[in-house]
Amino acid sequence: MIELDEDLTRSAVLKVVGVGGAGGNAVDNMIEHGLQGVEFVAINTDVQALSRCKAPVKVHIGSSVTRGLGAGAHPDVGRRAAEEDEDRIREALAGADMVFVTAGMGGGTGTGAAPVVARIARELGALTVAVVTKPFLFEGRRRMKNAEEGLKDLRACVDTIITIPNEKLFEVVDEKTSVVDAFKIADDVLRQGVQGISDIITVPGLVNVDFADVKTVMEGQGLALMGTASATGDNRAREAAMGAVSSPLLEDVRVEGAKGVLINITGGRNLTLTEVREAAGVIYEAAHEDANIIFGAVIDDRVEEEVRVTVIATGFDEMPAEEQLEPTVDEEAVSQAQSEEAPEETSQPVHEDIDLEEYGDLPPMLRRMLEKDSH
Repeated sequence: MIELDEDLTRSAVLKVVGVGGAGGNAVDNMIEHGLQGVEFVAINTDVQALSRCKAPVKVHIGSSVTRGLGAGAHPDVGRRAAEEDEDRIREALAGADMVFVTAGMGGGTGTGAAPVVARIARELGALTVAVVTKPFLFEGRRRMKNAEEGLKDLRACVDTIITIPNEKLFEVVDEKTSVVDAFKIADDVLRQGVQGISDIITVPGLVNVDFADVKTVMEGQGLALMGTASATGDNRAREAAMGAVSSPLLEDVRVEGAKGVLINITGGRNLTLTEVREAAGVIYEAAHEDANIIFGAVIDDRVEEEVRVTVIATGFDEMPAEEQLEPTVDEEAVSQAQSEEAPEETSQPVHEDIDLEEYGDLPPMLRRMLEKDSH
């Protein structure tokens, strides 16, 4: 009789931690989309927002700092709140092999507490990956400044950080998309970033990837970029892969500069190995010849006729791309965005679960628009 080492046969434990209002919204979105094989944790200073979150594990932080009322868009308050409850955060993260920290940079709790959460995760020995958004330009200069400072702190505390510039989403959505739906789309991109990595570890598929492979590509790699695209039709796999490597979310940085590339190819039960090979071939052609490339092919019955490709590129030598990665704030554009009247109503669905407290520092006009659409 052969006895297997329990450490070798157990599944990797993955935890997704939503920090702050935007992080909690992102976790809710992942739960609603049925993200598999991961445990969800929500951390917030705002006790009301936390109580609405769908995460089974909730950690309220900073009760003596904020008295349960949120961080008021002040990152320093968020940081002190997390430091006050480090033991409770540590308990929630214990046992994880990999921790995803997701948050919206620019507010108070997410910006200030996320670096503390990430530091604790790494101290516990978990592979720690941050998947965060940068503010839309119309959210104002103060929020963008907070985001840039928060990102600097977060980068020092994680193995890999994927930063999604919300402003770039305007290049891939309809111009009539409402403000409320713009934030929901940002939540969905956060989900795709986490799911693109977690699915190839946790969901059985045509091509399975070991957690150790993912760790090799993502451990200690610093800045990372994500591109995702989907397609249907005869050449769906190749077209989706080409769309992913040329995604606007990659901005001006190209896959060629990456030392590691993680590829997730997702399709329905009619996804063929030939299509997987075609999609992977596009990525191989685009990547550096010495890059460490791993890919997984996942079967998702909900996808049906569509093929979706997500590319995570890691290990860039340098990013002069600090400007490339992070759109600078054009003061004239911000002023114009703040002074424009609310856009006409469209047929886009209205979402009722926007956390307005997380966006307390928005320009008054935009805040009124969100309040109107949330009722």
